[in-house]
Amino acid sequence: MLTKTGNDRNQTSHRVILHIDLDAFFASVEEVNHPELKGRPIIVGADPKQGKGRGVVSTCNYEARKFGLHSAMPISHAWKLCPQAAYLSVNMPLYEEVSKRIINILKPFADRLEQVSIDEAFLDISHKVADLKEAKTLAEEIKSIILDRESLTCSIGIGPNKLVAKIASDHRKPNGLTIVSKYDVKKFLAPLNVEELGGIGSKTKERLNSIGIKTIDDLSSYDIKELKDIFGAWGEEFHRMAYGIDESEIIEEWIPKSFSREYTFDQDTSNFDKIKFIVNKLCQEVSLETKENGFSFRTITVKIRYENFETHTHSKTLSFPTSSTEIMKNTSMMLLSPFLRSDRKIRLLGIRASNLSEKVHQKTLEGTNHSYSL
Repeated sequence: MLTKTGNDRNQTSHRVILHIDLDAFFASVEEVNHPELKGRPIIVGADPKQGKGRGVVSTCNYEARKFGLHSAMPISHAWKLCPQAAYLSVNMPLYEEVSKRIINILKPFADRLEQVSIDEAFLDISHKVADLKEAKTLAEEIKSIILDRESLTCSIGIGPNKLVAKIASDHRKPNGLTIVSKYDVKKFLAPLNVEELGGIGSKTKERLNSIGIKTIDDLSSYDIKELKDIFGAWGEEFHRMAYGIDESEIIEEWIPKSFSREYTFDQDTSNFDKIKFIVNKLCQEVSLETKENGFSFRTITVKIRYENFETHTHSKTLSFPTSSTEIMKNTSMMLLSPFLRSDRKIRLLGIRASNLSEKVHQKTLEGTNHSYSL
């Protein structure tokens, strides 16, 4: 591994940020754990129940994606498209353990490291390399070690900031490596679809498209005053992003913003006892995860989705931080009560704890949002 010390560190005249994204992580880990599935489409998520399952696809490997499958697709639709796939339940403890090992592989390569999810991390390697040629060598070494030790591939993007590095890592997947120098940022971004910029979701994309902005080049060329008139302060931010400007720092200590659980019923229900049982179960799990991570919470949010997919959320912020399961249960039922009607069946329930306060914080690699279909 390359390490620059002393005066050598001054040779890097600008930031060099590496973004690593593990390819189809859950499905890839399952393929390593079940070598007999190699070469088959693998779908991790809810039980399809012969095409009648109620949950969604958590992730799928690239063999499954050839059939048009993708994350968050209803599991029943996935079954119709690819009934021959191997359907596996989410095994979060396994994925967290593999993630932990990979983060330990990455740490020596970075001046600073920010884990942004169970399968993604940013590394500031500005003082580890003298130029982009050495950055490429370092990235190739990372890829080689992860493949050797974990039998997993990853895609890596290297750029002058987090925004560009993240987009670069998505540019050639799977098992890609894309390097963008600070001089080539505008050229690299220009032809890409505008939604590839972080923070631009489907509704914002539609609004941008409606005024003739489809590519990042279109966005960078658009009058900034008009953007501000339409999108407010975000208009100026979008314009900066289109030029690849991002001054956000690598945040080494990963602190979750919330902990949550969701449950999708096998059959839509208005049965109060069933609903209360699930609420209690979700509250127990969220409260336990909050405690295990060394946090208390002040805000409790409930989510309810009816059989027609109409969805409501409602929150309450307490006057004090707590990690009490009973308080979470009672508050959640109070929040849900106005939405519980005998003539309306429920498809999904969710509980979230947020507005977190750190107690004795122990950093973990646990995901903060798990979905179940039981």
